[in-house]
Amino acid sequence: MTFFVPSTSPVFDEKHIQESVPPLKMHPTNPVVSSAEFVLEQTDIVKINDDAVKKATQYILKQVSSEPYTPRTWRTHPLHICPPEPYDPDDILTGACLNWIFLISSLNFSFWSEKEGQLDRYGIEWRTSWGSETMTVHTGYWSLVAALNRALEEGIPIIDPQFYSSETLCPDSLIAHVFRAAPQSAESMPLFNERLAIMREVGAILCNNEFGGSYLGFLQAFQTRYDNQGTALDLVQFVTDSFPSFRDDRMFNGRRVYFWKRPQILVAETWAAFYPENPYIPHPIFPGLDGARISALTMFADYRVPQILHHLRILAYPPSLKHELCTGMPLGAGSREEMSLRAASIIAVERIRSEIMRCGSDWEASCVLIDFYLWDLAKKLQGGKGCLEGIETEGILPVHRTRSIWY
Repeated sequence: MTFFVPSTSPVFDEKHIQESVPPLKMHPTNPVVSSAEFVLEQTDIVKINDDAVKKATQYILKQVSSEPYTPRTWRTHPLHICPPEPYDPDDILTGACLNWIFLISSLNFSFWSEKEGQLDRYGIEWRTSWGSETMTVHTGYWSLVAALNRALEEGIPIIDPQFYSSETLCPDSLIAHVFRAAPQSAESMPLFNERLAIMREVGAILCNNEFGGSYLGFLQAFQTRYDNQGTALDLVQFVTDSFPSFRDDRMFNGRRVYFWKRPQILVAETWAAFYPENPYIPHPIFPGLDGARISALTMFADYRVPQILHHLRILAYPPSLKHELCTGMPLGAGSREEMSLRAASIIAVERIRSEIMRCGSDWEASCVLIDFYLWDLAKKLQGGKGCLEGIETEGILPVHRTRSIWY
């Protein structure tokens, strides 16, 4: 693995640049939760089946007891770059892992394909894992991860903000080369131009402000601002304040509502990647007395988790929505159906968490881990790896088709 150790202003459409929210200290809870409750009530399209929530909770608890699922599970994914232990901010791999997480979270959106299930959909040909000699074609989210890993292996310092923010060092043609599709693919990467603009934007911000040209520098600035007492939710706020392309919010029925999929998953991935082996020692990114307080974050409202929540009968769709999904009808970003799906997913996972706590389980009841588990489960089912036994399910519907930079 070869890493490059440590501009121009990106062209980013103004419609994506939205106002920052007030400081979170003004909100007693994560504003994503109250936003989702408001949208769910206002749309009245997707329903939540509380009886299915209870049954699915029991199923999940049974599974995570037989196959332990913890924050450290993040380190077991074969394509992940794992940081050294113990934490060392001066280690080259620490900075590389952080820059890698940041860029992936910046580009972590819209991987659904018009050719779902077909061999010629967009994919990236690379190894099955770091160090493996076996090659495969990675699709969906894993195509992004594989593309960046392949570039690093080829000696392209694609995760370095000082590199990818510069059109001179890293021209558009090189970024296109990084995301080149597998030979059999008949599609190119979805929303490539939007991803390109976001790379230029976030890279320039990391390099042109007090962040020292890296995500590590950004985290150090965060810790300084919060006197090393900042929590996960504080970091989400810091991210959305700093990067316009992370501001996943919009006006709806006279109120600004927040979903914050990518900013929350950036913070959650950072938390999981550096989660200490000994949970009783301070987390290196959140060393304050309150720690990360990861339970303040919600699930990450995308298109894959709603699919598995419906399969588990937790989410109930009206016939009109089922018809739109089955026929591949696009759902516009900000449409009532799309916002109802996202909002219902957030509240459903909140209810799963509440049910886990009610059951007195010793499994860490955070929506982050529940989301990680559900997403992994959905990807296994998508890949045809098994089925859910011991629980009543609905047929798996296609994901909702919304082209968006937010998820």
